[in-house]
Amino acid sequence: MDKQWESGMFKKSTNEKVWLGKTGLVGDEVADKKNHGGPEKAIFAYNVGHYEYWQQELINKDIGIGAFGENLALLFLDEDTVCIGDTYQLGTAIIQVSQPRRPCWKPARRFRTMDFALRIQESGKTGWYFRVLREGSVQEGMELNLIDRPYPNWTITVCNRVMYDKKAELKLIKELANCELLAESWKNTLSKRLAGKASSGENRVFGPNVE
Repeated sequence: MDKQWESGMFKKSTNEKVWLGKTGLVGDEVADKKNHGGPEKAIFAYNVGHYEYWQQELINKDIGIGAFGENLALLFLDEDTVCIGDTYQLGTAIIQVSQPRRPCWKPARRFRTMDFALRIQESGKTGWYFRVLREGSVQEGMELNLIDRPYPNWTITVCNRVMYDKKAELKLIKELANCELLAESWKNTLSKRLAGKASSGENRVFGPNVE
């Protein structure tokens, strides 16, 4: 937990207009480009109502906006109300939900809690990613206006359950893997699970923290 590490998750809020491109916000750096960033993970969103929950869980009042590396802190959207493929206009940009976030070991390192990624995963308070369909300018306080909802049954909560529940029905796993607008990384992971080749996920959630 004390080894030197690099991360782009330490975010600061801004009230200035920012350009949102295909791979994210201008000025937003990604340290680990192998596992983070890219067109399918251009924007990470998190519900602000979750902060109080984690403050109590970790007994840490410093957990607030930016604590999880989120680009968007949202008031009225959460894992129960957001679906894969949901398309929104934000400012002059158009963005689309691509996948739930699969928590890794870095939040655990930041908050000195070894099993934090696992707790995020089990809580279902994972947040989610957007891809950018049309680049544009965005700014704090702008509303997300829903344009399209092609998969109303695939909420982020349901997707998380299918991914992590060892007793999930094979039919559901296959259906989710075939969801056209689900990110390729999630499709690949689900396909491996169907083939009996799924990894334990320990390296993702604990990483070098156990060394």
